[in-house]
Formats: sequence, C-alpha cells, structure tokens
Amino acid sequence: MTGEKSVTGSPRTVALGGGHGLFATLRAARRLSNDITAVVTVADDGGSSGRLRSELGVLPPGDLRMALAALAADDPEVADWAETIQHRFGGTGALAGHSVGNLMLAGLTEVLGDPVAALDELARLLRLRGRVLPMAPIALDIEADVQGLEADPRVSRCIRGQVAVATTPGKVRRVRLLPANPPACPDAVEAIARAEMVVLGPGSWFSSVIPHVLVPEILEALSTTSARKVLVLNLAPEPGETAGFSAERHLHVLSQHAPDLNVDHVVVDSGSVPAGREREHLDRSAQQFGATVVYADVAHNGTHTHQADKLGAVFEQLWTDPASVIVTGAESSDTVNERESASWR
Repeated sequence: MTGEKSVTGSPRTVALGGGHGLFATLRAARRLSNDITAVVTVADDGGSSGRLRSELGVLPPGDLRMALAALAADDPEVADWAETIQHRFGGTGALAGHSVGNLMLAGLTEVLGDPVAALDELARLLRLRGRVLPMAPIALDIEADVQGLEADPRVSRCIRGQVAVATTPGKVRRVRLLPANPPACPDAVEAIARAEMVVLGPGSWFSSVIPHVLVPEILEALSTTSARKVLVLNLAPEPGETAGFSAERHLHVLSQHAPDLNVDHVVVDSGSVPAGREREHLDRSAQQFGATVVYADVAHNGTHTHQADKLGAVFEQLWTDPASVIVTGAESSDTVNERESASWR
C-alpha cells in the first residue's frame, strides 16, 4: 500500500543504510524520484570518521558525506564541489586520510551547533536532490556476540565497535546498539512517516542495515508507514561479519533482530541465487516479512556491486507496475541475461 501521491509526480523516497551500499541505493533512487531522504547509520569508529568522532565529539561524518555526494546535483557548477568533498588528503601529516567533506561537516557542526543544520547547509551547497539525515542525533556504538573466537566454538565473545564487527574472523550472532534504545533523529522519523517508498539495504548487514531496526522510533516508523517497503539484499556475503551466510540467512538474522518488521518486496540479484531449491528457501524466508521476492539483474557484470541504473529500473517498476517484476523462485530461471554467478556459494 502506498501513501498519497506526491505533488511532483515522483514518490517521496527514503533510503536507509550506510557506506557504499547506501551510495548505490541513492544513485538508483535518483531514477525514480526528485524527493529523496537518506537516513544514515552513525556508528562508524574507523578511519577519518573515527578520528573526528573521538577528537571532536561529532557524529561520524563519512557515511553522511557519501550520501551527500550520491545526491549532489549534476549541474556543472556543482561538480567541483561534489568531487572536492570526496577528496581524501594524502601524505603523512595530521590531515592524512581525512576527506575534505568530513572536515567540512565537522566544522559546520561546531559553527552551527547542530549536525542536521550542518548537513542541510552542505546540501544547499551541493544543490541536493533531497536530504541527508543521521538515524540518531548522537554517535552510537555497535556491540556484537561473536562465536568462533574461542577454543570452544560454542562460546560467544562480546566485541565492540563497527570496524571490529565488520572485520571479525568469527561468526556474528547478534548485534546491539550502545546506548541501548537510542533516540532517533526526529526529521528522519517524519520522513519515513511521509514516504511513499522506503528502501532498506544493501550494505554491511550487521553494521549498516540492522542498526536501523534497533532504534525504536525508526522501527516504529517503518512499521506504521504506508509506504511501499523494499529490502535490497546484498550480492554476496561479506568477508568478516557475514562470511559463509546464504541469502536466506541474511533474511533470517534480520528477522531475529526485528521480528515484527514487514516489507513488501525483497530485491535479489538473479545471478547470485540459482533457480531451484535455494530460491524456494529464500521465498519462504521472505514470507516471514510478508514480502514477495523480486529476482532481477542488478549487478555490475562480474562484480559483487550493485549497478545504479539496473537497480533504479527495478525501483521504477516496483513503483509503477510491481506485478511485472515479481517472479517466484519456482517460476524463474537462471538464464537471466545468460549471466551466472556463484556469489553465495
């Protein structure tokens, strides 16, 4: 079910995630809408973001900066700014490794006294097609229960920090946010409530996707919005936090963290999950969310990254004619574009 049609004719769209996964979603959503809100995770504790967070007490700016770059206008006069905020300093000095946009966001936050105001100001400079918001007004930490780090593989160890979770050689079983039950950014909650389409994923499953459903107000907004809700599955397990996970397992762990979450569609790359039993299992797992599975070619050929135009075309079809792209695992074949992959094997 969708909300009241937007005045502009393009659906009010909200995309939740972080990092490169959210960047791909936002670039894809630009095909569908001129009214896009990015809701971004704020738990990064590594690299430039981790340093600025630790030294200045600001929200980690890296994922926020990438979302701004993804939505920046295509105008030639904006191109230099869009390239500049992504520029990373080299060398070995104090600025080495920092992105210009990270420093700009940190500085604007100190000057304006509000991270959302800082994001809106940089968005104005970039003539954004939408808005970028943090999922919470405070920086968060991720804590995970991980098996396989002790001599007894049944024993779990608690590890803390997004980088530690994303790179663990063990198997992540569950994640939590610290502080627990954090507040949500009010503007993000409002954007989800007003949305006509909401997209969650792809991205690092435990550190970029699942954290959104661990913020009570965000989860409540996702549960009550009348928007069409789309979950985009990763193309392959990630080394570290989801190594060895099947596509079905990704859905299972999301359901464990948010058992009452419901979505309309789960988008899966047709070349990453072969036809037959694997798709049948995946279809059954999607039913726990009340969702249908959409199998489509959404990858850069030969890679495990989403191609924005392909993913954007799926979003357009799901908005205008969802029946045309919904294919069950039993009915679909593995000859889509004659492309084969063993991504999940």
